[in-house]
Amino acid sequence: MEIIVNLDVVMAMRKVSSKELAKAIGITEANLSLLKRGKVKGVRFETLAQICNYLDCQPGDILVFNKQDEV
Repeated sequence: MEIIVNLDVVMAMRKVSSKELAKAIGITEANLSLLKRGKVKGVRFETLAQICNYLDCQPGDILVFNKQDEV
């Protein structure tokens, strides 16, 4: 099982740069980059809410659960 992060896709659709989003929500571009690549262990609901508010989207647009068959 894994969570797929589609933040870069949503940002591209909205034509929002990493620099713009990071500044708007108050995190570093480095941390935003880690989030976009799915290299974080967690994300605060407050941060997720700020991202969704700025990008006018839902959490499900950014985070997708991919259930893989386990053997």
